[in-house]
Amino acid sequence: MSTLLVEAPGLFTTVQDLGRDGFGPMGVSASGAADAVSLRIGNRLVGNPEGAAALEMTLVGGAFTFERAAVIAATGADFGPSLDGVAMPMWTSIEIREGETVRFGHSRSGARAYLCVQGGIAVEPFLGSASTHVLSGLGGFEGRALRKGDRVEVGAANSLFRKSALSPKALESLEPRKVIRVTDGPQSDWFAESSRKTLCGNAFRTSEQSNRMGIRLEGPPIPLEASREMITEGVSLGAIQVPPSGQPIILFVEQQTTGGYPKIANVISADLHSLGQLRPRDEIRFERIEMSEARALLIQQEALLASKELIQE
Repeated sequence: MSTLLVEAPGLFTTVQDLGRDGFGPMGVSASGAADAVSLRIGNRLVGNPEGAAALEMTLVGGAFTFERAAVIAATGADFGPSLDGVAMPMWTSIEIREGETVRFGHSRSGARAYLCVQGGIAVEPFLGSASTHVLSGLGGFEGRALRKGDRVEVGAANSLFRKSALSPKALESLEPRKVIRVTDGPQSDWFAESSRKTLCGNAFRTSEQSNRMGIRLEGPPIPLEASREMITEGVSLGAIQVPPSGQPIILFVEQQTTGGYPKIANVISADLHSLGQLRPRDEIRFERIEMSEARALLIQQEALLASKELIQE
């Protein structure tokens, strides 16, 4: 085992993998990477299983000194990564020598960057996952965001270094979207046609109150028939709830597992990674599609992520 020293933690840096599915009935949401596509690609670049734990940075990146040689990749949003003061390419595997420091700055595009290390970040699993569930203080590194002076263990390297990079075509195909595609939600028929047109016919701005639990939007209010009431029920990742204010909330990776607000729509699985790259005040729009198209888009995305053409060596 080797370690990396946190010289600067950034604004909000946590350990994340692909989350802990299956514990919703216990009240524990999956958590995991906000942009799972970037995490999966980064792990593939360094030779890890795609679900290995990595560092997720939000809006402002950190600085990390490697106390042993390592192989790393920076993916996700462009935080201007550098290696001992020299600009470092993104979406590319890099060899790090003992004592070298990787530094990330402010976001230049998107909200979250990932630092993947060959061998993965080694922390004690909670319910089978290394992901930090910040609201409950469970998982990850002591259940919290990283702080200056933390020493984070890295698993044993599992292969020799092979320089590789994400293909430009794949990078373009997986670029985060600002037109988010949705399917009808469980209570979509509770809303008048005019309300559904408000959702898909207007721009909404990401609120500064957004977090990993929910992405709060600001825009024209979406009215609901006043006589409608519902019993609290299970909710899914990407569900778009409409509270009494009419300002929609997209449930995100640390969502509550039940909710009592009607859900007008649900973000399709192929666009969930785009949600993870939304910054405060970003503007988005919604496009309604049929379930069959949503399924086809996910199959297409998964085929690309599994293809040999994804990575260039």
